[in-house]
Amino acid sequence: MGLWSTKSLAQLQVEATDESGETLKRSLGALNLTLLGIGAIIGAGIFVLTGTAAAKFAGPGIVLSFVLAGSGCLFAGLCYAEFASMIPISGSAYTYGYATLGEFVAWIIGWDLIIEYLFAASTVAVGWSGYFYEFMGQLGIHLPKAFASAPYTVEGTHTLVRSTLCVDPATGFAALDAAGAELSAAACAAPYALTHGVLNLPAMGLIAVLTTLLVIGIRESATFNNIIVFVKLAIVVLVIVFGFQYVNTANWHPFIPPNEGEFGRYGWTGIVQGAGVVFFAYIGFDAVSTAAQEAKNPQRDLPIGILTSLAICTVLYILMALVMTGLAPYKTLDVPHPVFVAIRAAGPALKWLTYLINIGAIAGLASVVLVMLLGQPRIFFAMARDGLLPSMFGRVHPRFKTPWIGTIITGVVAMCIAGVFPIGLLGELVSIGTLFAFVIVCAGILVLRKVQPGLHRPFRTPFLPYVPLLGILICGYLMYGLPSDTWIRLLVWMVLGLLIYFFWGRFHSKIARAEAGKAAGPGD
Repeated sequence: MGLWSTKSLAQLQVEATDESGETLKRSLGALNLTLLGIGAIIGAGIFVLTGTAAAKFAGPGIVLSFVLAGSGCLFAGLCYAEFASMIPISGSAYTYGYATLGEFVAWIIGWDLIIEYLFAASTVAVGWSGYFYEFMGQLGIHLPKAFASAPYTVEGTHTLVRSTLCVDPATGFAALDAAGAELSAAACAAPYALTHGVLNLPAMGLIAVLTTLLVIGIRESATFNNIIVFVKLAIVVLVIVFGFQYVNTANWHPFIPPNEGEFGRYGWTGIVQGAGVVFFAYIGFDAVSTAAQEAKNPQRDLPIGILTSLAICTVLYILMALVMTGLAPYKTLDVPHPVFVAIRAAGPALKWLTYLINIGAIAGLASVVLVMLLGQPRIFFAMARDGLLPSMFGRVHPRFKTPWIGTIITGVVAMCIAGVFPIGLLGELVSIGTLFAFVIVCAGILVLRKVQPGLHRPFRTPFLPYVPLLGILICGYLMYGLPSDTWIRLLVWMVLGLLIYFFWGRFHSKIARAEAGKAAGPGD
């Protein structure tokens, strides 16, 4: 009952303009939304994942991986922009799915978005911790290693350095066994291995501080994000401008390293594999749509925020990837702080930039965590208002006008995840969740244009049906390129979500109850 029921656009637009009861405060303009997008996009992609993807999968061809991933995002972004202008309320892809494909698909998207936002906040917090540790060391403050890293690592996250030292990219330290001894080269291939870590306290502390800020207010959070974004944009531009002057073009040859006999290990398949990994770097633009109910003029400002932030960041990613692989051999970049390693390879002339890089990474990754933690409670908020989650997730603080209970729960869970899981496992899981959401949003545009062609659309996705179809094909292909164990984790997560929906969500669904009441009739 209600499995394939959709919410009408008229009903959603009424909810968008409703100012009574527990509603979120509209205080964000086009600039705020654009900077939210940039704040979420520029972070782990530049400061953490670019080096790993170049070293393991694509070499200097990581530039093409960014182009491929950016193309998929552009097509998906155009579809998001149309939906966001039509349905300016919290919920992002969840709400768009509810309007076009039905409640069951909407639940799947909403459950999938938890992977995107909640796990992304944890992933980036782990990357932030690595830069924070490095920066503290530069200042002469040496934090205990055991309390700045995850307690274990997983297959594929160890890096073999000079065939003798096994390094854990989640921390940057030598990977240790349970007895505290360095792992041998052979042990690097172990599926699961204990490290010297106990708990990643810096990552947990960052999430706690940002969660508090988000409870206090959206305007305060946006102002904090704006300041950080200007700082990290300035530093990224400095690295690009000065780094290009010291590029060794020999590091770009061969631009696409020959494949080593397995899918994804360099060659063109490596570019596809690299695109699937760095796709994580682009997830910020859709986070803009989760703040729709807090935008002053959402029909105009949401498309501007989504597309402008995506365009700016794609250009910066491509330039940054060229600089990094030009400054240092790509196989040396598989570390938690690859930008730092690349600049250091240029020699003493750019040593002054190394201090700014760590500051930029610390500030930049913090803003990513902020926007991810902002997005997840608003997904919960929309699902709770539809009855698919407990009503406490839909409660708004009477003074701050924020979804405070959902924000606190999100922060606590993200802290736990960031404290114990390594970045390699989390990053791939977030990528597949994001790609899945993008595929459904693109499909939703095709469905809605077919069944309701006459609806008012302040922004229209151009070149239909080609843009949505290309978005589906590219994002689907990038999903195909991700490791098989990532697919298994996604399927396990989805099975868990389906159990929750069929045993709880569908019995509390407001639209299902309304339809049941109509079917029963007034005399029953």
